[in-house]
Amino acid sequence: MGKLRMSHHKWCFYWTIMIAMPLVAIGRLHATSNSRPPFNFTWPTKKASEVEGDLILGGLMMIHERQDDITCGPVMPQGGIQALETMLFTIDQINPILSSTVGFTIGAHILDDCDKDTYGLEQAVAFIKGSINNIDDTDYKCLDGTVPDVRNKVISGVVGASSSVTSIQVANLLRLFRIPQVSFFSSSPELSNKQRFEYFTRTIPSDHHQVMAIVQMIRFLKWTYISILYEESTYGIKAFEELEVLLAKNNICIAVKERLVKDSGVAGEAAYNGIVHKLNSKPKAKGVIIFGSDQEVSGVMRAVRRNNLTANFNWIGSDGWAGRLLVSEGNEPEVEGTLAFLPQAHPVRGFDNYFLSLTPLNNKRNPWFIEFWENHFQCRYPSSPPTPYNQDWHRMCTGREKLTAEGTEFEGQLQYVSDAVMAFANAFKDMHQTVCKGQRGLCKEMVPIDGSELLKYLRRVEFTGLSGDRFQFDDYGDGPARYDLIHFKQVSTGRYRWLRVGEYHSGQLKLDENEELLFRGDQVMPPESICSRPCNGSQAKKYVEGEGCCWTCVECVLYQIRNPDDETQCSACPQGTLPNAERSQCLSIPEVYLRPDTGWAIGAMSFSTIGILLTFAVLGVFLQHNDTPVVRASGRELSYVLLSGILLCYMVSFLFVLRPTDVVCGVQQTAIGLCFSVVYAALFTKTNRIARIFRGGKKSAGRPGLISPKSQLVICGGLVSVQGFILLAWLWISPSVAKHVHPTREDNLLVCSSFTDASYMMGFAYPILLILLCTVYAVVTRKIPAAFNESKYIGFTMYTTCVIWLAFVPIYFSTASHLPLRITSMSVTISLSATVTLACLFSPKLYIIIFHPERNVRQALTVPTAKASAIHHHKNGPCSNNGHLPNNGTNKTPEPTKELVSSTAVHNQLLSSSSAGQQVQTQLIQTEIGQDNEGDLTVKVLTTSGTISVSRILLNDKNRNSTIACSRHNRSPATAVRHVSL
Repeated sequence: MGKLRMSHHKWCFYWTIMIAMPLVAIGRLHATSNSRPPFNFTWPTKKASEVEGDLILGGLMMIHERQDDITCGPVMPQGGIQALETMLFTIDQINPILSSTVGFTIGAHILDDCDKDTYGLEQAVAFIKGSINNIDDTDYKCLDGTVPDVRNKVISGVVGASSSVTSIQVANLLRLFRIPQVSFFSSSPELSNKQRFEYFTRTIPSDHHQVMAIVQMIRFLKWTYISILYEESTYGIKAFEELEVLLAKNNICIAVKERLVKDSGVAGEAAYNGIVHKLNSKPKAKGVIIFGSDQEVSGVMRAVRRNNLTANFNWIGSDGWAGRLLVSEGNEPEVEGTLAFLPQAHPVRGFDNYFLSLTPLNNKRNPWFIEFWENHFQCRYPSSPPTPYNQDWHRMCTGREKLTAEGTEFEGQLQYVSDAVMAFANAFKDMHQTVCKGQRGLCKEMVPIDGSELLKYLRRVEFTGLSGDRFQFDDYGDGPARYDLIHFKQVSTGRYRWLRVGEYHSGQLKLDENEELLFRGDQVMPPESICSRPCNGSQAKKYVEGEGCCWTCVECVLYQIRNPDDETQCSACPQGTLPNAERSQCLSIPEVYLRPDTGWAIGAMSFSTIGILLTFAVLGVFLQHNDTPVVRASGRELSYVLLSGILLCYMVSFLFVLRPTDVVCGVQQTAIGLCFSVVYAALFTKTNRIARIFRGGKKSAGRPGLISPKSQLVICGGLVSVQGFILLAWLWISPSVAKHVHPTREDNLLVCSSFTDASYMMGFAYPILLILLCTVYAVVTRKIPAAFNESKYIGFTMYTTCVIWLAFVPIYFSTASHLPLRITSMSVTISLSATVTLACLFSPKLYIIIFHPERNVRQALTVPTAKASAIHHHKNGPCSNNGHLPNNGTNKTPEPTKELVSSTAVHNQLLSSSSAGQQVQTQLIQTEIGQDNEGDLTVKVLTTSGTISVSRILLNDKNRNSTIACSRHNRSPATAVRHVSL
């Protein structure tokens, strides 16, 4: 045959082969460099399981275990032989259907990768040898135009590999030739990256979901301090990276993280012993996650048994070793209590009976079945080729041995192998219906199959598999994320089993209520795997140096809690808050203010209420007797102003029991000083009037100015307005506001700001000045003869008020730490001052009005002519002393005058005949009688009610004639009295 003319793409293919083969050779050389002494036979013998069909699926199975010193280890019963038979069984089931519906069948070409990526890559080269025509449409032709005889089968797709490491290597190769690949056990998250692994698909879910399930399991067990062992491969490293992130997010700490050496030839007993000792160096981390394959985990369990550390660890397993006899067989006490996740799978219907019916005689299409038979029955099959593992078996197999359900442990995840084959079968069928348009058998568009087109159909398949589960790929070309939680426990004495105890589905972990977790023997509660117990809410963490997961708890001091943002710090509670009973958070102290239902408030309000009732009673009596002499003589206008101020003083007490707000505080700030100003402005006006009249009465008979009722009201109003301006200015400059004060750390008082300092004294300054002035006038008027009645009561009022306020000031400043007492004392002081004023000034008048009404009437005054004449002619004759009545220099009436004119009678007559209208029933203190320059009689009367009357009597004709020589002007002959009430 002549030379082949090759396209550019075919040259690329051969270059790929030239590059790949040396790499494979290097891998094999490395594998044999540390090998045991060479056998005198070829090992491993390259074999293939063949099934004829129109479309061929390649299969890459781990028929043999991985071995470090030689290329392939012993045969694998579950993940190897059973997986291969599942693929063959599924093909057997679907071929009759395909043949009858679309007119073609599926064949198989299955190879062994010995669970090694280098050996698996070498085996996968066989898949692409027959796929040269997939590169382009150009056929190989000889120089003479004939087509060469290419014996290699064209592989339309590959089922496998099992290991993620091998699948990554094979996927990179198959991608170059656009051959779709569907794995059944490779679960590394890295394989979900479709930019790198465009033609890779898998029926098993990604380990990303398994990692999430493991973290949820650890949270369920309440473990916070764990160790992690992970396989030194893509499968383990990628899973560990995701685990590390998720554990940190869930505040779960990693005590020890160690790699399990894979395919290096150095992972002997010493290496595993070192790993176990590192785990034991953190004895509080009893929980250990192992993300690896069964062979590495088996080495760990043997090391645990050798070092007598069986009870020191509890394992969380991955699907790489969970449920595998290789791990648990012979290591049952060490594996006991393990919880692990397996992708959820159901038995392939009919496969158990099919597999148990196989024998070396009826199963010629599986070239490794005899090795399985020898391994299972521990015998040497006649005429079987030699292997490194059947040399020591001297008992010969008869071939009549029978596989039994009791003696056979089935792989629990064979569904994924069957689903991989079913996915290809459905993709072939869908593609055939579209491309061949109903034509039976393969049309030319499917010979050979375009891998890129097949991939599109493959990703869209949806079917019900032989297990009965509905299947379809997710957006990443992965299988549905469903996991079974399995548990290795002792079901009876010395008998252990892997049992399903829950599931992980749709992101949620659910445990079966009927299955009980047992960790060691009959221990139901999971062991603790924590470094340090959580601190109490009142404690802060002090981390151990070099450990991010271990700490000591330090108690926070009084009034402190652990900082919610930094658990290593204690923070003092803000003012107005105290730690709760657990010292975990600061709680607000209930506001304390003078509430109406407290004893202090009830006492103050009761006293004020009585005062208000008495004030209204006095006001009612005065209004009822408004025109009587006593009411009019007391200066009724100022009396009503005084009663209004007293009423305000009592009402202020009710302001103190309102919940302080800015408005309430502002009203209190102005009301307290204002009510006092009204009271003492009225008293000051009254005492000032009395003092001026008293002084004026001694110097002349003229009437002092500004003593009328209107004048008195204007003066009083002006005095009050001064306080108003002061209060408004104070309110503008420094308004009183409601605020919280804390005299002690455990107090939270809500008060007006004015009560927290001496600022209320600004509101009292002016009233105190009025009090002092009133007191001074009371002292000045004390010398009025016969203890001038009104002045005496005012004086007593002011003396008592001064005593009250002298007592209040030290109480106010000494109760700064007891604000309710301070407020109550102020309320009582205000009410007491008002009560003293009410009692001292109004009780004498009420006494006369109520109990002696006969003294509250007007009396007539008559001046007999004879006596008036006698007065004129008294002593020195009618014209003595320059036409004036005799005056002894004291302006007092001499004894003979009293005989002529009764001073009391003159007083009463003057009062009754007063045109000014002040009618008072009172006692006479002093009467002064004189004569003006016109010859008329003048009488000045001073009474106990504080009234001074200056009267002028016009004599009748007879008396007028007798005095005409002394008068400068003519007068009317009629007798008249002119009276001015002061």
